[in-house]
Amino acid sequence: MTDRELFYRHLGLPSFTPMALDIVHAEGVWLTDRDGNRFLDLVSGISVSNIGHRHPMVLSAIDEQLDKYLYLNVYGEFIQSPQVKLAKRLTDLLPPSLDSVYFVNSGSEAIEGAMKLAKRYTGRQEIIAFKDAYHGSTQGALSILGNEMMKSAFRPLIPDIRHLKFNHFDDLDKITEKTACVVAETIQAEAGLILPEANFLQRLRERCAETGTLLVIDDVQMGFGRTGSLFSFEQYGFVPDVLVLAKALGAGMPLGAFIAPKQVMDSLAFNPELGHITTFGGHPVSCAAALAGIEVLLADGLLSEVEEKGRQFEEKVCKHPAIASYRRRGLAIGLDMVDHDKRQPFMEAALNHGIIIDWYLFKPATFRIAPPLTITKEEIEEACSRLIEVLDYVN
Repeated sequence: MTDRELFYRHLGLPSFTPMALDIVHAEGVWLTDRDGNRFLDLVSGISVSNIGHRHPMVLSAIDEQLDKYLYLNVYGEFIQSPQVKLAKRLTDLLPPSLDSVYFVNSGSEAIEGAMKLAKRYTGRQEIIAFKDAYHGSTQGALSILGNEMMKSAFRPLIPDIRHLKFNHFDDLDKITEKTACVVAETIQAEAGLILPEANFLQRLRERCAETGTLLVIDDVQMGFGRTGSLFSFEQYGFVPDVLVLAKALGAGMPLGAFIAPKQVMDSLAFNPELGHITTFGGHPVSCAAALAGIEVLLADGLLSEVEEKGRQFEEKVCKHPAIASYRRRGLAIGLDMVDHDKRQPFMEAALNHGIIIDWYLFKPATFRIAPPLTITKEEIEEACSRLIEVLDYVN
């Protein structure tokens, strides 16, 4: 049987309509399928491959770690050099208060850990999130997910969850001394790239401080240079109590983390001991890849180029008559189509033109542009040319 036949017969799939591209090689911003067709990756695996596919520095770091050891023991029992070096590098790059890193395998797991940490540290039960927010698919993460469509079939979920409206200042008064934490994205990704209004995040920060509530920032999609700064909250002039990372953190390998002040994180170590545990979290190969990925972001000057590259897409594509409106921050762009019924023809035409695109989960008539930050100006020109041809076709 072919891989395609096995894919449909034996793989558990999240939908009946996958793209089902049979990719055999990836390099930089390009994917190649079994028939030799090349595709420009304009979504980075949903903001995972921020430094492109198979960056040589990452491959070298993985090879070096493979020569030493793979798995040793459950997380937190042995001193593993890739873990401690990565934790030190992250905390050096973050504000002084965020000085303790707990590594896990994914963004959903990091959200779960952050929720447990907030409950344990504050002794409170209520958790607040925002409507149309996406934080993962596990039971806890699903409970705070802000879209009923994806969660109604799985109820009952975790109790004492409240959802506020993003950018609604009056809603912030609903954060009280009963609230353990507020979980928020700086930019609501799956809602269609909804940007915060002026001072909204600062007022959220103030309200959490007033009530003794921990502010948890989910930087899973917008972290690691996507907005032009290493962490997206740096764009808005505040510091969270807990930071959640994943996706691009691992530079193509599975890795997540939640980061908090040491005195807060230590509450998971007693009453009960082993308050949060993971078998594979912080896998040494993933941590070695992550450390190399951070150095690529910082050493290659990619962050300083993000705004200019994003503006290049904006000027070439976003004003097309098939686009009703758009939002952009750095190299994250959300484009609303004029004709919502053209979604499927657009997707099919994009693939035919060698472009990988995707739609925002809670805004199916809005497509994303979020290519690897390593994309060159010449590759952007080619991508824009292909996108315009597709937009002309469906307009």
